Amino acid sequence: MNVYEETFQEFKSYLKLERGLSANTVSSYCSDVEKFLDYLKNRRTAPADASPEDISGFIINLASGDRISKRTQARITSSIKSLYKYLEAEGKFQNNPCDKIDTPRIQPYLPTVLSVDEVLAILNAVDLSQKEGHRDRCILEILYSCGLRVSELCNLKISDIFLKEGFLKVFGKGSKQRLVPVGEPALKAMELYLAGRPFHKIERKSEDILFLNSRGGSMSRVAVFNIVRKYAAAAGITKEISPHTFRHSFATHLVENGADLRVVQQMLGHESILTTEIYTHIDSEKWQKNILKFHPKR
Repeated sequence: MNVYEETFQEFKSYLKLERGLSANTVSSYCSDVEKFLDYLKNRRTAPADASPEDISGFIINLASGDRISKRTQARITSSIKSLYKYLEAEGKFQNNPCDKIDTPRIQPYLPTVLSVDEVLAILNAVDLSQKEGHRDRCILEILYSCGLRVSELCNLKISDIFLKEGFLKVFGKGSKQRLVPVGEPALKAMELYLAGRPFHKIERKSEDILFLNSRGGSMSRVAVFNIVRKYAAAAGITKEISPHTFRHSFATHLVENGADLRVVQQMLGHESILTTEIYTHIDSEKWQKNILKFHPKR
């Protein structure tokens, strides 16, 4: 194993074991770092000997070839900085080459958000007389009521549901556990779904999984995406949405109605309050549009 492969494997283990990042985050970081290490290998430069010029050259080379966005450039820069933060902690060098590398500035990302009426239209588009109607309605209700990530929804277990107490136990990024309260409509939808479950044979390994596919196995992320888009289309929603749109809508509506930002942070499972603050920007943008709409000198 050469120094590039060894560095990559050690960094991958560090992300998984020490930082406890989610599989998706580890995959993104590793993909970026693997490309960077290949770049250094072609230049015959060891990772510990890389200069700020090597790092900026790699990013410029990647941007010019793949026409990547500033947001992607920022992510790649973050991945490389994580690599060198790890190497620095391991005492592989004295001067960190990333100290002179700036992360590209990007405009705040304002996600697509559904109005309350649009959410209700999607929920009401579900035909409960269909075999999987109660399951689909329950999926949509929980996405909106609890603001779950799609991976968290797919991994929900029946043993993590406390109907009488009105909350779910959720395992988020890095297997961090949090308790999330569930609204009355979502609780009712869950009761109706559980009353009719199973409607087919269940795989043994999926017996405790809440949401099942037509074969009795656990739901995939793609299947949940398809369910959301199916009912959005049926409701006449033209916005480009995904399961995450329900999470954004859930948080935005909470902030708009005066919920404390720290509470929203806990509900979403955000590690930093800075991540949650995006929803104050969305609320401010709506407020600004209302002001400009009614201002006599607009």
